Amino acid sequence: MNTAPAPMPPAYNSGDTAWLLASTAMVLLMTPGLAFFYGGMVRTKHVLMMIKMSFAALAFGTLLWWVIGYTLAFGPDVAGAGVIGNLDHVFMRGIELTTLTGAIPTYVYSTFQMGFAIITVALISGSIADRATMRGWLVFVVLWLLIVYIPLAHWVFDTDGWIVKHLGALDFAGGLPVELNSGVAGLAVALVLRAPRDFARREERPNNIPLVVIGVGLLWFGWFGFNSGSALSDQGTAAAAFINTQLGAAGAMVTWPLVEKWRTGRVTTMGVVSSAVAGMVAITPACGEINTLGAVITGLVVGAVCAFAITLKFRFNVDDTLDVVGVHGVGGLIGLIMVGLFATARISGKKGLFYGGGWGLLGKQLVAVVAVIAFSFILTWLIAKAVELTVGFRAKEEYDSVPGAEAERAYDFQTAERLGALVSGKPVTSDDELVKQISTLLRAREQEK
Repeated sequence: MNTAPAPMPPAYNSGDTAWLLASTAMVLLMTPGLAFFYGGMVRTKHVLMMIKMSFAALAFGTLLWWVIGYTLAFGPDVAGAGVIGNLDHVFMRGIELTTLTGAIPTYVYSTFQMGFAIITVALISGSIADRATMRGWLVFVVLWLLIVYIPLAHWVFDTDGWIVKHLGALDFAGGLPVELNSGVAGLAVALVLRAPRDFARREERPNNIPLVVIGVGLLWFGWFGFNSGSALSDQGTAAAAFINTQLGAAGAMVTWPLVEKWRTGRVTTMGVVSSAVAGMVAITPACGEINTLGAVITGLVVGAVCAFAITLKFRFNVDDTLDVVGVHGVGGLIGLIMVGLFATARISGKKGLFYGGGWGLLGKQLVAVVAVIAFSFILTWLIAKAVELTVGFRAKEEYDSVPGAEAERAYDFQTAERLGALVSGKPVTSDDELVKQISTLLRAREQEK
């Protein structure tokens, strides 16, 4: 016997719910997109490791959010301090099909925010590409989400969080808990895992640039849901965030290549796609707070600054392998400052410095930035150090592949391996050896001609 579903409360809005459902799917797609993005940027022997690190974040982040993440981030505030939620909704207890967050079912809103948590911790893997163990990464994901990300999500995304309620800083779609946080955490964990001895001399070349471009395309698509979905409605604010996201990316794609051309004499595909990511990073906290002119300026500024910022890792000998610090950390910082300069009172009623609001909002933005940097760096460093000292986090110096790599590879070179072995009479032991043997074969055939 079928039972009719309980009617939704009068506050329920089907249009807003449909938009957030679509936005949630787009945000969740960003993590597989990141897996492609990172997978294409590393050496061939580490492609699958990077993909597995992103998908591990997807699995463990989902379960942790269901068990305790949502209630700590969005449960009733403990003691009214805006620091952390309580345990009323462990295992989503007390959340029914008809329970609403605003005009949207809480199940949908919770899953939307879950996607933010997953992509944030997955981003950090780019700072330690090629030198982390999977065992250490899994432990780190759980501890970092619980200790670092979830409190920051409460500070910024929950209406009782101290940054939005007590401080009064603005962050439309996650510049503090997602972008700045992942960049700062990436720096901390990169310091713990240390740079390889040949870091400054080693030239890292992406193994598959088309895979990188596909990953950026998926990230770009998902970012519209990330930013516009944060409006929690299908009204004008979502539209403003949507176009500002595109403008921010486009602006950065102009200045980053110009800097690259000036510094190196050429424009690379990697530079072009990285600039798009930088532009979307910077516009994330500002997309619903500034107008289109502010979005373009934000993109132009962040493209130029991040093009320089990614080179600082060599000066300071910090192996931020895939430039998480230089793009997400620096880009997020710029976006948060731009809110203090270009906010137009469209959403919150607050104006930035350039729109007659004085220095007040900019000062609040800087206080929020300093608080998040200190909180994220100190706790991330302690977590990474604890993981390293217990289960082990940093791979051995001679680390050449991941456990189980002999069972599967990102690319099947079996036929080429046989050809190479025919030339040298030796078995192929690595991808580098394969390339050498194929080159030897080609030279031999040229000489025969």
